[in-house]
Amino acid sequence: MKKYALVIDHKACWGCKACEVACKQENNSTDGVQLISVLEVGPKIIDGKLDFFFQVNVCRHCDDPPCAEVCPEKAISKREDDIVVIDYDKCTGCQACIEACPYGAIAFDMNKGIAQKCNLCHHRVDKGLIPACADNVCPGHCIYFGDPDEITQMIPEKRRFNKQ
Repeated sequence: MKKYALVIDHKACWGCKACEVACKQENNSTDGVQLISVLEVGPKIIDGKLDFFFQVNVCRHCDDPPCAEVCPEKAISKREDDIVVIDYDKCTGCQACIEACPYGAIAFDMNKGIAQKCNLCHHRVDKGLIPACADNVCPGHCIYFGDPDEITQMIPEKRRFNKQ
């Protein structure tokens, strides 16, 4: 089975939040629930210059997801393609997964009483498509989806090309 990953090139992020909008539209998430978020970090002094950057926060689909370990209902599981999903029908809203996530990437939907997180738009992936946030909506072209090894090799090459 093919393995998938979502990789963000934070150095290329412009902070436009198009990924947030695409995710919100695709998943029809409740107001206040963000499955991907863009945060401004800084300003701070880097190499003697005032600088800031954007940090995209989204579920990392961990190799051994701590959120799945603590879920008493076993509502969180890792698929064979490495996508970590929540079965919303099983979720009781205990929020143990929210506390266990080291990335703060799980939200609580107060209206539905359940935890929610990025599921890599698996409903799209299962049809041969890519997640909404990675589907050419990012003007900085900083969101990659696919084989993690291929992406890791592609990003440095892209940076070299863009410097020319």
